[in-house]
Amino acid sequence: MAGRKDILLGKLRSGAPMSGGEQFTLTLLLALPAILAQLSMCLMSYIDAAMVGRLGSGPAAAIGLVSTSTWIFGSFCYANSSGFSVQIAHRCGAKDFAGARRIFRQGLYSTVAVSLLLALLGVSIHGALPRWLGGSPEILSDASSYFLIYALFLPLMQVTIYCEASLIASGNMKVPSITSLAMCVLDVVFNYIFIFALGLGVKGAAIGTGLATACAGAFLLVYASTRSEELRQQASWLQPARRLWGNFRTLRTEQRQAEFFSEPQKDTFRQAFGICWPLWIQNLVSRGAYIAATVLVAPLGTIAIAANSFAIIAEGFCYLPGYGMQDAATTLVGQSLGARRPDTARRFAWMTIGSGAAMMTFLAVLMWAFAPQVMGLLSQDPEVIALGAKCLRIEAWAELLYGVSIVAYGCCVGAGDTLVPSAINLLSMWVIRLGLALVLIPRFGLEGYWYAMAIELSVKGVIFAVRILRGRWMKTRLTGAAA
Repeated sequence: MAGRKDILLGKLRSGAPMSGGEQFTLTLLLALPAILAQLSMCLMSYIDAAMVGRLGSGPAAAIGLVSTSTWIFGSFCYANSSGFSVQIAHRCGAKDFAGARRIFRQGLYSTVAVSLLLALLGVSIHGALPRWLGGSPEILSDASSYFLIYALFLPLMQVTIYCEASLIASGNMKVPSITSLAMCVLDVVFNYIFIFALGLGVKGAAIGTGLATACAGAFLLVYASTRSEELRQQASWLQPARRLWGNFRTLRTEQRQAEFFSEPQKDTFRQAFGICWPLWIQNLVSRGAYIAATVLVAPLGTIAIAANSFAIIAEGFCYLPGYGMQDAATTLVGQSLGARRPDTARRFAWMTIGSGAAMMTFLAVLMWAFAPQVMGLLSQDPEVIALGAKCLRIEAWAELLYGVSIVAYGCCVGAGDTLVPSAINLLSMWVIRLGLALVLIPRFGLEGYWYAMAIELSVKGVIFAVRILRGRWMKTRLTGAAA
């Protein structure tokens, strides 16, 4: 299978004609490992929630209270990675592997530096954050501790996310997916040790997940730097810490500065910033909307907070094919445009959007039918299970169009088109979702927020479908491809 994928990627990069069957085969070969990786990440959320849920609704609510804030910081790590991984996809599509390796190296240094600043910010606000979010007094301490540990692990999480995104952009889905499965197993082991064996509770969940992520990141960094055909660095690049620090110190020399800040390097940073800044703004504002939603939900009580948090995690299974297809779409569109094949990019876009939306719809039917059973895996509280099941059944009706928006967004990112999609996400979140939530929550409680979310996701899916249909998303200064 891997050999077949490499052959088809070679045809895509070389400009050789590809039949519809070959394009669909390549889509599946890239998407299935990505879906498997998404499954493992979703399972990690299930594992954390299920293990902490056994401690009671209070600890579960503590994690749920700060979950939207952890999404903000994590999303910054994904945005940082996109600025460089999209360029890696373009270079691989053009068969410029030397350029891809250079961008990978630059991106690693840059993203880790930004993640260190994010970690410092997280540490500085961890004590006050739960109070800002309106948490009840009994969960403030656990929520603060969980967020502090999460913030400390951010740089290691950034390495994991960046290396995974770079390998996927190069066309390698297999290694990231296998690594994600291994990370899931490690998460179970570490969580059991720290939550139950050592009795650390909520703190143990954060430590266990952080250590599992760190192990995955270390492996992906070594693999990408030494084994990846498209990204591997010189043999001396990865050395023990003393040697690596010595390499960083050489940046002070005039020769190294001239190399690092040469015009090609500056162009890479300019393009990365052009891709990243709309994603940063989108992340800050849209995730801020999630925090605003948390503030709206928090007064509904501990049961509502826990049910909302668990329902979001449970819904994650429906996202799996959507986000897996999104990864495939970003890679296929990016490499197609890098090879100057806009017609092929357009066909891959519709192929991945249709496949992702269809699979998410199928899973939505299952989620609607088995909502109480799914919630029962995460909580033993009957009230939490009943309320969470109602929320899942509301959301099931929006999954088809939500799938369209997820995959279409990946297509736009693959083309370097991030400004307009970010604006779409921002307006839909703040105007539609929160506007409706303000009206519906007082009348329907937590269910009102999920009604608002389902309507917003459906409208957003229609808007993204129209954008893909018009083709303006491919007219970017990065690719120069004609739509």
